[in-house]
Amino acid sequence: MADPKATKETVALFQNLDKLAKKHILFGHQHATEYGHGWTGEPNRSDVKSVCGSNPAVIGVDFSGLSGRPKESIERTKESLRKQIVDTYDRGGVTTAAWHFSNPASGGGFYWRDSVSAPAVALLIPGGSHHEKYKEILRTVGDLAKSVKGKDGKLAPLIFRPYHEFDGGWFWWGKPHCKREDFISLWRFTVSYLRDSLEVHNFLYAFSPDCTFKSEADYLERYPGDEWVDMVGVDNYADFGRDGRYNLEAGIRKLKIVSDYARKSGKLAAFTETGLESIPNPTWWTATLLKALRSQDMRLTYVLVWRNDARSPTHYYAPYPGHSSVPDFLQFYQDPYTLFETDLRNVYRKKLL
Repeated sequence: MADPKATKETVALFQNLDKLAKKHILFGHQHATEYGHGWTGEPNRSDVKSVCGSNPAVIGVDFSGLSGRPKESIERTKESLRKQIVDTYDRGGVTTAAWHFSNPASGGGFYWRDSVSAPAVALLIPGGSHHEKYKEILRTVGDLAKSVKGKDGKLAPLIFRPYHEFDGGWFWWGKPHCKREDFISLWRFTVSYLRDSLEVHNFLYAFSPDCTFKSEADYLERYPGDEWVDMVGVDNYADFGRDGRYNLEAGIRKLKIVSDYARKSGKLAAFTETGLESIPNPTWWTATLLKALRSQDMRLTYVLVWRNDARSPTHYYAPYPGHSSVPDFLQFYQDPYTLFETDLRNVYRKKLL
């Protein structure tokens, strides 16, 4: 593991996810319990739970609101995140945190916008003009991490997935906007500052490019090294039906590269983001996703689909009651290979029940 001082619960989660991946995969959904299709902020609710009776096993949250905003707004974000993370931990579920990080050196938000965005990676690393500002932002992340205590008094572990899809150009940390060495330096500094200076010991660190790679060497081009990573993943919408295009063979090949690397390096592997917006294919869950996941001898800890927007009639990636893919999703849910929150037992203890 990247953190030799990781809490007992974080070590147990790492080991138990590794064990479970031999026969199962956890199903995840971004922002599942915060809001869903046509609703927001209702306790004990998720669209997935409304469909199948269980929350997803993995709940995605986002650290996007922890910087670039007024102090009061950041505090509100921290409080909301704390509640989501603690509630999931108390229910026995797993939390993963993405970071749509607003550019700390310019406007443009987390997306790269020509003529607006600064290539900030080189500015954030040691010696850069915004390095002290970056440390201040990481202190906010660290404060949150050290505050998420469950009913048992223990800190909830988090799978932290910063700088995702870095091989594309759509985010300011993307490959066209920074040197390989600077990206690796930023990753290593981020882990070392959180772990060694701020003493955050409840994070598992997940590395997840988009799906542009074709080989293990491609995949590892910006990899910071095994000592800086706990989980390797991939985000892949393109091969799984986006814009009506399917290339399952390519999608499976990429998942296998990730799974194989994890097995030989002692890491966890995950399908960190996927999905089909609006799910126009009513058998996507079994005929596309499950088929891909089970087609090879892969060990993937979880698969996470993207969020269900509360206001948009079309921006959703998990079914809600009445959706045409519900019957197929229920087959996906009932398959012994897939695990949901109610299937999990003691993932934060050394011995799984």
